Formats: sequence, C-alpha cells, structure tokens
Amino acid sequence: MKKTKRKIRLSKGERMLYTLGVMCFCLTIVIKVFSSAGISTLKMDIEKVSYKIENQEKKNQSLAMQVNELTSYENMSGVLKDMGLAYNNENIVVVK
Repeated sequence: MKKTKRKIRLSKGERMLYTLGVMCFCLTIVIKVFSSAGISTLKMDIEKVSYKIENQEKKNQSLAMQVNELTSYENMSGVLKDMGLAYNNENIVVVK
C-alpha cells in the first residue's frame, strides 16, 4: 500500500489570516525590543540624575556643617574680641 500525499489547499482568506497572524507576531516582538531599549535608557538617565542629586546633597551637608562651625559661639566670641566688641545675648534674634 502506498500512502498518497495530499496537498492541503488553503483558501485566499485563510492564507491572508495566517500571514496577518505571523506579521502581528513579528511586529509584537519588534515593538517589545524597541520599547525595552527605550525603558533601559530612561532607567540609566534616572540613575545619572539620582547620582548627581546625591552628590549635591553631600555638598550641601558639608556646607551646612561649615556654616554651623563658623557661627559657633567660640568662633563668634573670638571674632568679637578681635574687633573689640562685647557679646550681648539680648541682641540675638532666632529666625525660624
């Protein structure tokens, strides 16, 4: 017994549906690759900006410490004595 091979014939509509299905699948893969590449570049940009922010915060903290050091009572009294002035606690105004 010989096995006969039958060719499966697809109609024009079926071929169009299969072609559209394959094209949609390929298009989905391409869109996913490009969108993930865009997302990764955005993440890198966010990391760069957060690194700059952290560095600036460290600089601000350092400068705040320097200001606190310069405005300490010991430093102020030394400057006042050098200028020949007296320290008067009643003239100090605290600003909040």
